[in-house]
Amino acid sequence: MQEVRNAVDQASREVGTRFDFKDTGSTIELSGHEIALHSATEDRLRALVQVVEEKLVKRQVSLKAMEKGKVEEASKGTVRQTITLNAGIDSDKARAINKKIKEMGLKGVSSQTQGDQVRVTGKKRDDLQAAMAVIRKLDLDRPVQFVNFRD
Repeated sequence: MQEVRNAVDQASREVGTRFDFKDTGSTIELSGHEIALHSATEDRLRALVQVVEEKLVKRQVSLKAMEKGKVEEASKGTVRQTITLNAGIDSDKARAINKKIKEMGLKGVSSQTQGDQVRVTGKKRDDLQAAMAVIRKLDLDRPVQFVNFRD
């Protein structure tokens, strides 16, 4: 979230200085896990989304974590859009990951769902790395991070 906050700050600074955003009332606000975009026209809003995406990519935040809302009409003929940032794995995806790991048939490797995370345990590092490779190949609509693995 710190990287997202930095990216939104950079994007709002860039919007304030760019000539094509002058007098459009374009704003970018981050509150919790939502980014609120507001602009005068739909074209400027698309450009605003592009600026935010560029800054997120530069900070190595995957665009798969973004879920764009629909473009809404706002007051005085302006438009707005909210982008929700997804964190964690929902239960359906976690079940699919657990099932795939069990199908691999690696001896001594087990997986379990803990909240919005999937915990994979095993004795051999090679088996855990094989499980990581399979999870990376799965077509998930979210970025996957591997934390707290053994050296």
